[in-house]
Amino acid sequence: MRSFDEIFAISAARKGGAAALESQLAAPLPAKKLAEIPDDRWLSTLSRCVFQAGFNWKVVAAKWPGFEEAFHGFDPGRVAMMEPDAFDALLSDSRVVRNGTKLQSVIDNAAFILDLRQQGGAGTVLGGWPASDFVGLLDRLKRDGSRLGGSTAMFAMRFMGRDAFVLSPDVQARLRAEGVFDGAAGSKKSMRAIQEAFNVWMDQSGRSLTEISRVLAMSL
Repeated sequence: MRSFDEIFAISAARKGGAAALESQLAAPLPAKKLAEIPDDRWLSTLSRCVFQAGFNWKVVAAKWPGFEEAFHGFDPGRVAMMEPDAFDALLSDSRVVRNGTKLQSVIDNAAFILDLRQQGGAGTVLGGWPASDFVGLLDRLKRDGSRLGGSTAMFAMRFMGRDAFVLSPDVQARLRAEGVFDGAAGSKKSMRAIQEAFNVWMDQSGRSLTEISRVLAMSL
C-alpha cells in the first residue's frame, strides 16, 4: 500500500499540481458545529439521501421544498407520530416522490432521531462519532435507521459536513490497486480493511477521511 504522500502526488499530477488539487479539497465540520445542527436537518438529509438512492437526484432536488412542506419541516416528533390517514394521503401527494417504502422510512428514521435525542441529539451522536471508527457509525445507521445502508449513509454523513469517506467506483478502484481489499466492498472484512487503510493515511497526513477520500477519487 502506497503512502498518502505518494497517492497525493499521483492525484496532483492528474489535476495540474498540488495547489490545484488542494483547491478541490474541503475539510469536514468540527464536532462542535455538527452538534449545533438541529435534529430536523439531520432527518431531512437522511430522508433526501434515501430518496436519491437509485433515483434521479435532480428530480428529488426539485421536489424537496414539497417534501419539507409535506413532512412539517422534518420535525422528528411530528413525523414520528404521523397518523395512518396522513401517511395514506402522502401516497397521492404530488409534492413528494410517491414511493410507499421510502415514505415509510422517513417516519422510521424520525423515530431513530428521537432515540438519538435521548443520547444527546443526532448532531452529538452522529457528528461526534470517531473518524477512526467510521465503519462503526455506518453499522449503527444501517442497524437502527431505515434504508441507511451502504452509500446512502456515506453520502448523508458527507452532505451533513461530518468527516466521511464515500466508496465511489474511483475510490474503490484506488483501494483495490493498493491491495487494501478484494471481493465485495461492503463485506465486514473489506470494511474493516478499508477503515484500517484510512486510519493509516490519516496518521501519515493529519488529514480527514473526507480529504483522503477525495484524493483517492482523483488519483484515477
